[in-house]
Amino acid sequence: QVQLVESGGGLVQAGGSLRLSCAASGSTLSRMVVGWFRQTPGKDREFVATIAWGGLNSYYANSVKGRFTISRDNAKDTVQLQMNNLTPEDTAVYYCAAIEIRYSDYIFLRQEEYNYWGQGTQVTVSS
Repeated sequence: QVQLVESGGGLVQAGGSLRLSCAASGSTLSRMVVGWFRQTPGKDREFVATIAWGGLNSYYANSVKGRFTISRDNAKDTVQLQMNNLTPEDTAVYYCAAIEIRYSDYIFLRQEEYNYWGQGTQVTVSS
């Protein structure tokens, strides 16, 4: 059974940076599309970023474009989300999600398209 584990969340001041990491047990992320989503209390979970398993195709929500970078570390079999210039509006529980796919350049934006999810990591940005 595939399990995803997020790490790297925490408390940071506005303007600061955090780096989230997603790792898998029971399988490898090397042939999986990986996405990051986030959720705040009372709101639906929203898409943040996604990366194809080939590593050459990625996509970001408009709210994070230019500030967040998603990348793969194939040697460590992890996917990172580098978050810079954080604002209080970025405060949320961040989840990584993954799905096995045959094609190296596919990406998915909708959470319904993912079948593996982590438990989430809290990111809190103070003003």
